[in-house]
Amino acid sequence: MARSKEFDIDTVLGKAMTIFWQQGYEKTSMQDLVSGMGIHKRSMYDTFGDKHTLYMKVMERYTEIISAKMEERVQGLPSAKGAIRLLFETTVHKKDVEPKGCLLVNTAVELSNHDPIATAKVNQSFMNNERLLEQLVQHGQENEEISGQYSPSALSFYLHNALVGLRVMVKTTSDLQKLDGIIDTTLAILD
Repeated sequence: MARSKEFDIDTVLGKAMTIFWQQGYEKTSMQDLVSGMGIHKRSMYDTFGDKHTLYMKVMERYTEIISAKMEERVQGLPSAKGAIRLLFETTVHKKDVEPKGCLLVNTAVELSNHDPIATAKVNQSFMNNERLLEQLVQHGQENEEISGQYSPSALSFYLHNALVGLRVMVKTTSDLQKLDGIIDTTLAILD
């Protein structure tokens, strides 16, 4: 008779996400995962497979969580420009207790040169973010709130690139005045 799992999969996957987010893929050992997730090594392998497979599942979960949070934050806001600003400000002024930076950006920097599966997952998530930004820009241009000087897609690429850069910056400085200044300068292109 097969034993039932003695842990909640979502809970332990969330713990693995935090470990990878704090330490990175390469620096995280199987022992780190087993200890941090609070499960036996055999259970981890049986449930999630090897370390790489677990990491891909963590990235999928992270993408789902972040995408939902981003869409929820901007949903129903009357100003497209204000919604875009909120996305940037949320990167700097996080209320959640999370590791600094972005797991996807960390993955892009650490693994993109040699892990095509991780790169594909990062690119898919980045494209989703660009689509959200493009929709906001298009809405703002239709309401004449955002300049029509650039196409919505060009602005979404630019804004997403700046947002990724900001996600790196929050890992390297706690100077909120500097970070807020970067946001102001970046978003001036919308005027």
